[in-house]
Amino acid sequence: MYIAPSLLSADFSNLEKEVKAIEKAGADWLHLDIMDGNFVPNLTFGPSVIKSIRQHSQLFFDVHLMVQNPLDLVDSYIKAGANQLTFHIETIKNPMKELLEVKSKGVKVGLTLKPKTPVVDILPFIDIVDTVLVMTVEPG
Repeated sequence: MYIAPSLLSADFSNLEKEVKAIEKAGADWLHLDIMDGNFVPNLTFGPSVIKSIRQHSQLFFDVHLMVQNPLDLVDSYIKAGANQLTFHIETIKNPMKELLEVKSKGVKVGLTLKPKTPVVDILPFIDIVDTVLVMTVEPG
């Protein structure tokens, strides 16, 4: 088990200070919620923010892609410093192929379950993924 606080509730006017406080508190990972305003109603930040934060932290970055077309963003988030990309099963068309393709790029992969998504939907991929994120609220 890992402690992975989300940066979403941080003071965005001072992210370096916020990340240092998360590290000092003993977090293992930093959970970064990426929202596109399409898959979920809210809009957050992109790879440039991840890249900026990466300059100040060696924490494991779990980038949670709450976006309509996550595979279009994989390379930019890896380049920005993501250690893991976590996808919603509803947003990838061919999970087996696509999860393996992302893993081949040298990052870990995770799958996320929305509250109403049946667990059986991810069972065929459980041996491929490094993490399963079970949401207790609707994303966004």
